[in-house]
Amino acid sequence: MTEHAIALQNINMVYTDAKKQERTVLDDLSLHIRKGEFVSLLGPSGCGKTTLLRIIADLQQQTSGTVKVAEGSARQARLSHKYGMVFQTPALLEWRTVLENVELPLELQKVPKQERRARALEQLKIVDLQGYENSYPHELSGGMQQRVGIARALVTEPEILLMDEPFSALDEFTKERLHGDLLRIWRATGKTIVFVTHNISEAVFLSDRVCVLSANPARLAAVVDIPLPRPREDAVLKTEAYFKTVSYIREIFEEKYYENI
Repeated sequence: MTEHAIALQNINMVYTDAKKQERTVLDDLSLHIRKGEFVSLLGPSGCGKTTLLRIIADLQQQTSGTVKVAEGSARQARLSHKYGMVFQTPALLEWRTVLENVELPLELQKVPKQERRARALEQLKIVDLQGYENSYPHELSGGMQQRVGIARALVTEPEILLMDEPFSALDEFTKERLHGDLLRIWRATGKTIVFVTHNISEAVFLSDRVCVLSANPARLAAVVDIPLPRPREDAVLKTEAYFKTVSYIREIFEEKYYENI
């Protein structure tokens, strides 16, 4: 029996606005994510992808339904540091060095200085930022800052990495470099990754499975297994299998988007 890192069952999220009118954002959404799997949540902007990620992270409470993370509740997973989170912008503290930024979660956990420094240095090695330990965020490129953010998310040794459109603000060349970096880190660490994006090509290149969400409200329109070999290199971007998979998901994406507007 396959162990699941995340199990979502009949998740609903309903907001009540200032006029006391209800708006359903997530509608009866169920999804199981296996340990060590790379899964993308794909959908149009504003469809509820980030809301779902926040529910998994116990940063937001669903209206109804159940969430299991790392075989416990989402709250237990958060308190036990079972997940790390990477945001669209890395939100680094400008007055702290790269090393000090990566150390911050361990500092908040009262980990002794020598241990947290050693663990932070190890993560900087994994994200290929050796030699930048004493640099400040403003001295780094956007891509390098995002790699610092990934190192900070990994430093607590979480089982799960939650990523909320982490590359959307970057140029295409930087984004492509970070795709390769992320897959290398994933192979090296064996983490379960849940990756939010509205970019179909990005989702196909990175993922084991792509979960296509409709909009208004978000429902699980399709779950697509990606038939591309691992390890996945840039050469796969020129293959017929890649183009066919992107086209197939785009058809689903557009059909479910336009039927809801």
